[in-house]
Formats: sequence, C-alpha cells, structure tokens
Amino acid sequence: MATAAAASSESSPQQEPPRKAVHVVVKGRVQGVGFRDWTASTAESLGLAGWVRNRRDGTVEALLSGDPAKVDEMVTRRLPVGPPASAVTAVVPSPADPVDPSLGFEIKFTV
Repeated sequence: MATAAAASSESSPQQEPPRKAVHVVVKGRVQGVGFRDWTASTAESLGLAGWVRNRRDGTVEALLSGDPAKVDEMVTRRLPVGPPASAVTAVVPSPADPVDPSLGFEIKFTV
C-alpha cells in the first residue's frame, strides 16, 4: 500500500494547467474608440496573457493566451462586442503558441 500512495503522490505534483493561444485580427470601427485599453482590461480580468496593438490598415491585432475556456470566451463573446463606441464587423482568429502567463498583458505600438 505504501507503494500505491507513493505512486499517487508522484503523479500529482503541480502540473501546468492547459493553455491555449489565439492570434486575432479585429475589423470594423476599432481604432480611436478605446479598443486596445478595453481589450487589455478585459483580458486581464479573465487572467489572460498576451498583447494588443493597432495596425496601420485600421484593424486591431491581439495575442490571447491562457485557460482555453477564457481564451474562447474572449474570442467568441467579448471581442465581437467590444467597448461601447466600437462597431466590430469581424474577428479573425488563428492558432498561436501560448506565452508565459507571468508576462501579463501589454499594449504594443502600432505596426
């Protein structure tokens, strides 16, 4: 029995929780309406890491990384609505590599 107890304690060391990352491009009236600040605040409230920035083509680009359910919530429920002054017409997701959660969420310069 001591062996079984030892085996179960060996298999339960702190494992990293599963992480998912998505790169998104958000289209519509998404610049000049506080979209980057709103995205950073919303992502942080969901415990996500990553970044957001404006693009010269008028879109907003973001990398969202963290708990798969929270990433999905951000992509499917939060970004399509955006802050009050925005008018999102499309959210285009693509897979990405997860980032270290300790990096937090940042607003980057326009590219």
